[in-house]
Amino acid sequence: MPRILGVDIPKDKKIKISLRYLYGVGPVNAIDILKATNIDINKKAKDLNDDEIARITSYVQSNYKVEGELRREISGDIRRLIDIGCYRGLRHKKGLPVRGQRTRCNARTRKGPRPRVGGIKKK
Repeated sequence: MPRILGVDIPKDKKIKISLRYLYGVGPVNAIDILKATNIDINKKAKDLNDDEIARITSYVQSNYKVEGELRREISGDIRRLIDIGCYRGLRHKKGLPVRGQRTRCNARTRKGPRPRVGGIKKK
């Protein structure tokens, strides 16, 4: 299994799909990385040699924020919103949808599972 920036990427998939396992690399970025490093897009990850892996790693480190650095930046942005007390920060703090979605009948992803109301059944 090839390792890029501390992440094991799947060896049986094409490299353009395997690169997406890096946090912060999507479909378009994966293709851009492979074009910039002159690696065939349809090549399998297990067929990469050490030189190609090194080229991908150095290119990604120099041109993209991925993995830990990106996660820190995003969590810092959310922490800033919470600290200044803006509306979006309050929504993050309460665990509610941040981008204007309704909460009356949906939003189970953010709010968590529906509470079980235990009542006494009539006989």
